[in-house]
Amino acid sequence: MVAVANRDRNGSVPLDSVSKAIIEQLQEDGRRPYAAIGKAVGLSEAAVRQRVQKLLDQGVMQIVAVTDPLTVGFSRQAMVGINVEGDIDPVADALAALDEVDYVVATAGSFDLLAELVCEDDEHLLDLINKRIRALPGVRSTESFVYLKLRKQTYTWGTR
Repeated sequence: MVAVANRDRNGSVPLDSVSKAIIEQLQEDGRRPYAAIGKAVGLSEAAVRQRVQKLLDQGVMQIVAVTDPLTVGFSRQAMVGINVEGDIDPVADALAALDEVDYVVATAGSFDLLAELVCEDDEHLLDLINKRIRALPGVRSTESFVYLKLRKQTYTWGTR
């Protein structure tokens, strides 16, 4: 379970300049050694290790391998806009529980929710949308945006 203690009223965890610098170092290279990060931010390797663990425990960041879905057997990606009748939370939770869904966000605008799907092929995508997403209680309608070519995907936006 991810700890959410010590969050401000906007839901964010207050970060000092050193924690922000550590995050930015890891955004550039998630495998950067703690000793190198420590040298860059002015801390010992042990202090960096402790801060990184705290950031992970608080849910501020994750350290993961980001793959190109095409190279690991997933030839179809899509964003699906979903309109919901009633409370969106149960639908958002059900979407988030699906293995093929890597991103769920509540929105203001034409859709109540957006979900990004990563599928093996078009048949898998069709089955997921038609038999699993549209079958969720509360789903009123969906609109699919099939990805033809990924032009940019980065996670180096830094900190504020």
